[in-house]
Amino acid sequence: MKQKLLCLLAALSLAGPAWAAEPTTSSKDAAKAPQAEGAVVDSKMEILRQKIKTDKKYIVSENMDLSDAEAKSFWPLYEGYQKDLAKINERIQGLAKTYISADAKGPISDQLSKKLVADSLEIERAELDAKKAMLSKMGKVLPAWKVAKYGQMENKMRALVKYELAVNIPLIE
Repeated sequence: MKQKLLCLLAALSLAGPAWAAEPTTSSKDAAKAPQAEGAVVDSKMEILRQKIKTDKKYIVSENMDLSDAEAKSFWPLYEGYQKDLAKINERIQGLAKTYISADAKGPISDQLSKKLVADSLEIERAELDAKKAMLSKMGKVLPAWKVAKYGQMENKMRALVKYELAVNIPLIE
Protein backbone atom coordinates (compact mmCIF):
# COMPACT_ATOMS: atom_id res chain seq x y z
CA MET A 1 0.00 0.00 0.00
CA LYS A 2 2.72 2.46 0.93
CA GLN A 3 4.43 2.12 -2.45
CA LYS A 4 1.15 2.57 -4.34
CA LEU A 5 0.17 5.54 -2.22
CA LEU A 6 3.59 7.12 -2.73
CA CYS A 7 3.25 6.74 -6.51
CA LEU A 8 -0.14 8.40 -6.43
CA LEU A 9 1.12 11.19 -4.19
CA ALA A 10 4.03 11.77 -6.57
CA ALA A 11 1.59 12.04 -9.47
CA LEU A 12 -0.64 14.38 -7.48
CA SER A 13 2.35 16.57 -6.74
CA LEU A 14 2.62 17.19 -10.46
CA ALA A 15 -1.02 18.23 -10.62
CA GLY A 16 -0.88 20.96 -8.01
CA PRO A 17 0.43 23.62 -10.36
CA ALA A 18 -2.10 22.46 -12.93
CA TRP A 19 -4.94 23.70 -10.78
CA ALA A 20 -3.55 27.18 -11.04
CA ALA A 21 -3.35 26.50 -14.80
CA GLU A 22 -0.32 28.72 -15.19
CA PRO A 23 3.38 28.06 -15.54
CA THR A 24 4.99 27.88 -12.13
CA THR A 25 7.90 30.25 -12.58
CA SER A 26 6.28 33.36 -11.13
CA SER A 27 3.01 35.16 -11.47
CA LYS A 28 4.69 38.07 -13.25
CA ASP A 29 6.30 35.75 -15.83
CA ALA A 30 3.07 33.75 -16.16
CA ALA A 31 1.17 36.87 -17.13
CA LYS A 32 3.65 37.50 -19.95
CA ALA A 33 3.34 33.97 -21.37
CA PRO A 34 1.39 33.72 -24.59
CA GLN A 35 -2.23 32.67 -24.22
CA ALA A 36 -1.60 29.70 -26.51
CA GLU A 37 0.93 28.37 -24.01
CA GLY A 38 -1.75 28.56 -21.30
CA ALA A 39 -4.09 26.49 -23.47
CA VAL A 40 -1.39 23.85 -23.98
CA VAL A 41 -0.73 23.76 -20.24
CA ASP A 42 -4.48 23.41 -19.56
CA SER A 43 -4.75 20.57 -22.07
CA LYS A 44 -1.76 18.67 -20.67
CA MET A 45 -2.96 19.19 -17.13
CA GLU A 46 -6.42 17.87 -17.99
CA ILE A 47 -4.80 14.67 -19.27
CA LEU A 48 -2.79 14.47 -16.04
CA ARG A 49 -5.92 15.07 -13.93
CA GLN A 50 -7.70 12.20 -15.69
CA LYS A 51 -4.75 9.86 -15.10
CA ILE A 52 -4.59 10.85 -11.45
CA LYS A 53 -8.33 10.29 -11.10
CA THR A 54 -7.90 6.76 -12.47
CA ASP A 55 -4.82 6.08 -10.35
CA LYS A 56 -6.53 7.41 -7.22
CA LYS A 57 -9.49 5.11 -7.71
CA TYR A 58 -7.13 2.19 -8.22
CA ILE A 59 -5.22 3.01 -5.03
CA VAL A 60 -8.45 3.27 -3.06
CA SER A 61 -9.76 0.00 -4.46
CA GLU A 62 -6.52 -1.80 -3.69
CA ASN A 63 -6.41 -0.59 -0.11
CA MET A 64 -9.99 -0.59 1.12
CA ASP A 65 -10.45 -4.39 1.21
CA LEU A 66 -14.15 -4.06 0.44
CA SER A 67 -16.50 -7.01 0.36
CA ASP A 68 -18.86 -7.18 -2.63
CA ALA A 69 -21.71 -5.80 -0.52
CA GLU A 70 -19.52 -2.97 0.83
CA ALA A 71 -18.23 -2.14 -2.65
CA LYS A 72 -21.78 -1.88 -3.99
CA SER A 73 -22.53 0.83 -1.41
CA PHE A 74 -19.07 2.44 -1.26
CA TRP A 75 -18.36 3.25 -4.91
CA PRO A 76 -21.42 5.43 -5.55
CA LEU A 77 -20.55 7.40 -2.40
CA TYR A 78 -16.93 7.66 -3.54
CA GLU A 79 -17.96 8.90 -6.99
CA GLY A 80 -20.34 11.45 -5.49
CA TYR A 81 -17.60 12.77 -3.23
CA GLN A 82 -15.15 12.98 -6.12
CA LYS A 83 -17.71 15.09 -8.01
CA ASP A 84 -18.00 17.35 -4.96
CA LEU A 85 -14.20 17.61 -4.83
CA ALA A 86 -14.07 18.42 -8.54
CA LYS A 87 -16.41 21.39 -7.95
CA ILE A 88 -14.27 22.50 -5.02
CA ASN A 89 -11.13 22.12 -7.14
CA GLU A 90 -12.71 24.33 -9.80
CA ARG A 91 -13.34 26.97 -7.15
CA ILE A 92 -9.72 26.68 -5.96
CA GLN A 93 -8.53 27.00 -9.55
CA GLY A 94 -10.70 30.08 -10.07
CA LEU A 95 -9.39 31.66 -6.88
CA ALA A 96 -5.80 30.92 -7.89
CA LYS A 97 -6.35 32.38 -11.37
CA THR A 98 -7.94 35.50 -9.89
CA TYR A 99 -4.99 36.00 -7.57
CA ILE A 100 -2.31 35.24 -10.19
CA SER A 101 -3.94 37.58 -12.69
CA ALA A 102 -4.25 40.40 -10.16
CA ASP A 103 -0.73 39.83 -8.84
CA ALA A 104 0.68 40.10 -12.36
CA LYS A 105 -0.79 43.61 -12.59
CA GLY A 106 0.88 44.87 -9.43
CA PRO A 107 -0.06 45.22 -5.77
CA ILE A 108 -3.31 43.55 -4.72
CA SER A 109 -5.95 45.99 -3.47
CA ASP A 110 -7.38 45.76 0.04
CA GLN A 111 -10.80 45.00 -1.42
CA LEU A 112 -9.51 42.09 -3.50
CA SER A 113 -7.39 40.85 -0.58
CA LYS A 114 -10.49 40.70 1.62
CA LYS A 115 -12.42 38.90 -1.12
CA LEU A 116 -9.61 36.35 -1.61
CA VAL A 117 -9.55 35.62 2.13
CA ALA A 118 -13.35 35.30 2.33
CA ASP A 119 -13.49 33.08 -0.76
CA SER A 120 -10.65 30.91 0.53
CA LEU A 121 -12.40 30.37 3.86
CA GLU A 122 -15.67 29.58 2.10
CA ILE A 123 -13.91 26.97 -0.05
CA GLU A 124 -12.38 25.40 3.05
CA ARG A 125 -15.80 25.30 4.70
CA ALA A 126 -17.37 23.70 1.62
CA GLU A 127 -14.61 21.09 1.53
CA LEU A 128 -15.08 20.28 5.22
CA ASP A 129 -18.86 20.08 4.81
CA ALA A 130 -18.49 17.71 1.84
CA LYS A 131 -16.04 15.55 3.77
CA LYS A 132 -18.30 15.38 6.83
CA ALA A 133 -21.29 14.41 4.71
CA MET A 134 -19.34 11.77 2.82
CA LEU A 135 -17.82 10.18 5.94
CA SER A 136 -21.22 10.16 7.62
CA LYS A 137 -22.77 8.35 4.65
CA MET A 138 -19.87 5.90 4.52
CA GLY A 139 -20.28 5.25 8.23
CA LYS A 140 -23.71 3.80 7.48
CA VAL A 141 -22.35 1.21 5.02
CA LEU A 142 -18.80 0.48 6.21
CA PRO A 143 -17.14 -0.45 9.48
CA ALA A 144 -15.68 2.55 11.31
CA TRP A 145 -12.09 1.46 10.69
CA LYS A 146 -12.67 1.42 6.92
CA VAL A 147 -14.25 4.87 7.05
CA ALA A 148 -11.22 6.12 8.99
CA LYS A 149 -8.83 4.44 6.54
CA TYR A 150 -10.54 6.05 3.58
CA GLY A 151 -10.52 9.39 5.37
CA GLN A 152 -6.77 9.03 5.93
CA MET A 153 -6.13 8.32 2.25
CA GLU A 154 -8.18 11.35 1.17
CA ASN A 155 -6.46 13.57 3.74
CA LYS A 156 -3.02 12.60 2.51
CA MET A 157 -3.89 13.16 -1.13
CA ARG A 158 -5.59 16.51 -0.47
CA ALA A 159 -2.71 17.67 1.75
CA LEU A 160 -0.19 17.04 -1.01
CA VAL A 161 -2.24 18.91 -3.58
CA LYS A 162 -2.64 21.84 -1.20
CA TYR A 163 1.07 21.81 -0.46
CA GLU A 164 1.87 22.00 -4.16
CA LEU A 165 -0.53 24.89 -4.59
CA ALA A 166 1.05 26.70 -1.64
CA VAL A 167 4.53 26.21 -3.05
CA ASN A 168 3.59 27.39 -6.53
CA ILE A 169 1.47 30.43 -5.72
CA PRO A 170 3.51 33.43 -4.58
CA LEU A 171 2.70 35.43 -1.46
CA ILE A 172 0.79 38.67 -1.82
CA GLU A 173 3.07 41.68 -1.89
